[in-house]
Amino acid sequence: MAHDNKEQVDAITGVTTTGHSWDDIQELNNPLPRWWLWTFYASIAWAIAYCIAYPAWPLVSSYTKGALGWQSREAVVADLDALKQQRSGMTTKLADASLEEIRRDPEMFAFARAQGKAAFGDNCAPCHGAGGAGAKGYPNLNDDDWLWGGSLVQIEHTIRHGARSTSDQGHSGTMPAFGRDGMLKREEISHAADYVRSLSGLSTDKGANLNAGAKVFADNCAACHGDKGQGNLDLGAPNLSDKIWLFGSDKATIVEGLMNGRGGVMPTWHGRLDDTTIKALTLYVHSLGGDQRP
Repeated sequence: MAHDNKEQVDAITGVTTTGHSWDDIQELNNPLPRWWLWTFYASIAWAIAYCIAYPAWPLVSSYTKGALGWQSREAVVADLDALKQQRSGMTTKLADASLEEIRRDPEMFAFARAQGKAAFGDNCAPCHGAGGAGAKGYPNLNDDDWLWGGSLVQIEHTIRHGARSTSDQGHSGTMPAFGRDGMLKREEISHAADYVRSLSGLSTDKGANLNAGAKVFADNCAACHGDKGQGNLDLGAPNLSDKIWLFGSDKATIVEGLMNGRGGVMPTWHGRLDDTTIKALTLYVHSLGGDQRP
């Protein structure tokens, strides 16, 4: 780039140059388009007017309120209050009705499912997925396999009080760390893992000692999971004889669970969600799964 302070005139266009040139290409001193200048000035005027009319500038402990006195937070609160007023009649019905009464009333049930779906998206989807399909370590709510029971009453209790949560009424069953705490040797854990896989018809290691695994299972696991691995809803012990696995069915995953234990946490929603929302959420979750018992 070259710079020449001497004013020059371009021979072709007759326009003066800025004195700058790149590779012998002169920069012409053309004025900005008038429409662009007016747009620029209008933008400045608009910005000044906006700063005066609306909240704009942060202060030490507050912010400028704006001449119009309008705030987006107040607008949101007003919209929510209007929505609550619009829904108040049906919300009162839900509050006064039992879960089964709501389930049997098409109008209330449709309203509850819609409200429950919204609450699920806001509070449950980060763990269970937007459609309730779950993920590794997070139960699938679309099937008919429930750790703590799939009836309306059981689901409401789980939502309200959680599992291994801060609530004294929450579910508290935990799988011990048999390996880490020295209750079982690694060889015994390997035998037990092979046996557990066999309960649901999965293949086992060549030469697996299923008899030894059955003894380890009977002595250490059957108390919670049942003699045939059918599970126990009261303890949150999963059914090991079906083909539904919360963490995975490969031997390495089962061995890891036996070594270090399992104990996922579900928060208690009592006090964080109102009773009507918990009812609606219960009915929505119940409608996702295959268990349609009251």
